Amino acid sequence: MKLTLNIEPGLIDQIKEVAKRKNTSVSKLAESFFKKEVEIEHKSFQMKSKEELPEWIKQLTISTGPTPDFDHKAEYGKHLEEKYGL
Repeated sequence: MKLTLNIEPGLIDQIKEVAKRKNTSVSKLAESFFKKEVEIEHKSFQMKSKEELPEWIKQLTISTGPTPDFDHKAEYGKHLEEKYGL
């Protein structure tokens, strides 16, 4: 896939020199750079999502599991009866 970038002329020359020293193309050099950046961003996002919840959110938790004697079907039936008058 093709991508057009606007880069300062002096920097383009430097990038071409780096690519030549590394025996690669500017496209491969750019692809490698962007892959690394995406990987870093992805790892950073994963670390943030695994962090522990703030204390104020923990306090909002009403229960840690379902109540064993709670009849979900009966409660849903009551809800439908109230809503639709069945």
